[in-house]
Amino acid sequence: MNITAAQVNELRQMTGAGMMDCKKALVECNGDKEAAIDYLRKKGQKIAEKRADREASEGAVISATTADHTYGAVVMLNCETDFVGSNADFVKAAKDFLNTAVENKIQNLDALKAFAINGRTVADLVTDLTAKTGEKVELKHLEVVEAPYVANYNHQGNRLATLVGFNKTISEETAHEVAMHAAAMSPIAIDADDVPQETKDREMAVAIEKTRQEQAAKAVDVALKKAGINPTHVDSEDHINSNMAKGWITEEQAQQAREIRERVTADTLANLKEQMVMNIANGRVNKFFKENCLLDQASLLDGSITVRQFIQKADKDATVVAFKRVQLG
Repeated sequence: MNITAAQVNELRQMTGAGMMDCKKALVECNGDKEAAIDYLRKKGQKIAEKRADREASEGAVISATTADHTYGAVVMLNCETDFVGSNADFVKAAKDFLNTAVENKIQNLDALKAFAINGRTVADLVTDLTAKTGEKVELKHLEVVEAPYVANYNHQGNRLATLVGFNKTISEETAHEVAMHAAAMSPIAIDADDVPQETKDREMAVAIEKTRQEQAAKAVDVALKKAGINPTHVDSEDHINSNMAKGWITEEQAQQAREIRERVTADTLANLKEQMVMNIANGRVNKFFKENCLLDQASLLDGSITVRQFIQKADKDATVVAFKRVQLG
């Protein structure tokens, strides 16, 4: 049967499949357009099954908001290689899925996958992309923020995007700067109150142990110096052996250093004042909050003030109520 270029192009426009794949499908189905569509779908499903165990860590991450800035979404569409991930058609597909989410204010990934576009679900369209690209393709993330004002930022290259929700409408410039800051500084929470308790407990435990070991190490250094031994010559067993070989310390000094380290460490840890340890540990945890909480981080535009203060310079009543940061890998 003679298949015309117009038929091939029509099928290509409907399915997004390659020209040769569309021609083959029409030939196999004797020019039946609907049967050819099913043929291409089945081909995509077979390719998807074959590549199911492949790792899809490349792709595109893109964000957008509604015109009134009350809803924002980020989608991550994954593939296997950067070559496919940067392809214009692949990026367009990611944008189409994103626009579908934004236009319909879709709330979660499952709802987006089930949403129909021109009679095909988004999940089916993703499978079609697998057939078209020859790589495993996954719609892996949909992150949503709804707030009185939502700003978004897309980093060049479509590998990173952010959404930031504010408690009220603020200037577009200020909101955009905060969204850019979130992309650059990778905060884990809005402020200390927003940090999960599990994270707080873990950071406190690490801070306490680090403080205890530092105090013990200081006491050991003092005792070693008092004994006439350079602490840097005996700070590890490798250094002890190396420095004995160089003649910098004697075997007797090495053994004395070992005994001092063991005894002073045990005595110091047993007699540390817990209040002092907690004071230092609390300081470490507070530093962690300042470095990792969005509102408490130093502003990228003005390092002398925090992001909270940067926002309040524009509007004293404004603050961040939610944010999302999505990055490939």
